[in-house]
Amino acid sequence: MAHTANAKLQAGRARGSPIVKLRPARPADLGLLQHWDEQPHVIESDPNDDWGWETELHRSPDWREQLIAETGGRPIGFVQIIDPCREDSHYWGCVAEGRRAIDLWIGEEADLGKGYGTAIMKLAIDRCFADPAVSTVLVDPLASNTRAHRFYEQLGFKVKARRRFGDDDCIVYSLVRPDSGSPRSIG
Repeated sequence: MAHTANAKLQAGRARGSPIVKLRPARPADLGLLQHWDEQPHVIESDPNDDWGWETELHRSPDWREQLIAETGGRPIGFVQIIDPCREDSHYWGCVAEGRRAIDLWIGEEADLGKGYGTAIMKLAIDRCFADPAVSTVLVDPLASNTRAHRFYEQLGFKVKARRRFGDDDCIVYSLVRPDSGSPRSIG
């Protein structure tokens, strides 16, 4: 996924919201991502996935971005943006072109509830809609993760369906580009 803007984008809002930057995940992040994978709140939101970090951090397919979110140079979270029509595992099944799917988590429990997730998600959504061919962004939190449901709904996502992905019972949400045809900015 080519992205023409600076790789380190900032997300900040008025009234003291956090400044967050996204940078590409790299092999040097392996230990950090493995540590985050072991955190109870991360396991609770994604209990059945093996991200294969040892392999995936060395791959850069054009249908995927894996990014580390930082504030003040400190890593705080991970976000993955994929083209679900083109990704090689076919996790989403048959999906129309013009979609993107986002996975996001905050690494440390102490960083939850500070606005970082919102800032990261806004950056990710803006990255998706920077491509004029993208019409819809998808997310798939576990059906049991009601905190995530509220989070996505507050950002404008709408429930599309309940669906099983492997062993996971999920709610699929979508966010559609505004009718104006211009990239959506929610920041």
